[in-house]
Amino acid sequence: MGKDSEFYKNKSKSQKVKLRELLGRLPKCATDYIYSKEMTTQPSTLVSYSYDLLVFFEFMKDSNPMFRSVDIKDIRYDVLSQITPDDIFEYQRYLELNIDPEDPHENDKKAIARKMSPLRGMFHYHLLHKNIKDDPTQLVPLPRLKKDKNIIRMNNYEVQAILNAVANGNEQMSERQRKACERTQKRDFALLMLMLGTGIRVSECNGLDVTDVDLKVNSFVVVRKGGGQDVLYFGDDIHDALADYINSKDKATGGRKSIVPQEGHENALFLSIRGTRMSVDAIEQLVKKYARMVVPNKKITPHKLRSTYGTALYRETGDIRLVADVLGHENINTTIEHYAAIEDEHKRQAVNAVDYNRRD
Repeated sequence: MGKDSEFYKNKSKSQKVKLRELLGRLPKCATDYIYSKEMTTQPSTLVSYSYDLLVFFEFMKDSNPMFRSVDIKDIRYDVLSQITPDDIFEYQRYLELNIDPEDPHENDKKAIARKMSPLRGMFHYHLLHKNIKDDPTQLVPLPRLKKDKNIIRMNNYEVQAILNAVANGNEQMSERQRKACERTQKRDFALLMLMLGTGIRVSECNGLDVTDVDLKVNSFVVVRKGGGQDVLYFGDDIHDALADYINSKDKATGGRKSIVPQEGHENALFLSIRGTRMSVDAIEQLVKKYARMVVPNKKITPHKLRSTYGTALYRETGDIRLVADVLGHENINTTIEHYAAIEDEHKRQAVNAVDYNRRD
């Protein structure tokens, strides 16, 4: 069913409802900016933008005396124009660390830059439309982010170790852990095989239905991050793992047919023991659980499984466009940026590839 499934329809509706609720709390200067992004931005991103803008206006209302007597909904352009670079500096400090027991939080530089993005976008939008004369955010530098070319990934030995731990257990498991893992062994093995063998995102894995998988041609339909639909293919090992899970009635090892799905979750590919679709958080915790047992020196997450697959695919093929296509990167520069170190490693192979002294 892909993006036409009930899961994605309900997810889209939920995001739109949440967006409307947030827009109902924001001033016109913010809603106009959000509306300007609707045709080019996913609803989930607009929800994040709206929430970040609401946090900013709530901060201004609490910290700036000029805003205290004004309801957030009633903030007009003349009030917006009175925001200064000092206000923006204070807001960035607030985002970095707040020790107020009623609203404690801490953000790293990357998170601060992300939360500042819609604020800078809103001021830039109104400056272009001549609703304001100055943009205070342009006088406040964003946190400087360091580009980390050392992508955390697993090597072949570690991949085999984590899959073996799922299939057979290992010495790091307590007896209690071993029994708990046995109850979901078929599901966990199929899920990890699929993620490691195709590089799909955790959100894409979460949205898979049984009807998305075609075991006859070893393919499945996936709904990408941007909402587009794609078809990916998998090898025989993944076929065997999926077939074993999907067709099994064995309750002791978590066969899918042994689980009674709750209403509304009948089509989900990966089910929890309670019969509900596995959430993104549940998949993340599953990956981390097994990773801690076999790769304790690396912080392995579902995204690191994706990096592991992307690296292996590039090393085997040397085709950066193929990696971008399979991973679902809309811009190949994203792929190049993430795999720049591997690209450099690949170029080094050219050093001894040509020998004009060698006789044909």
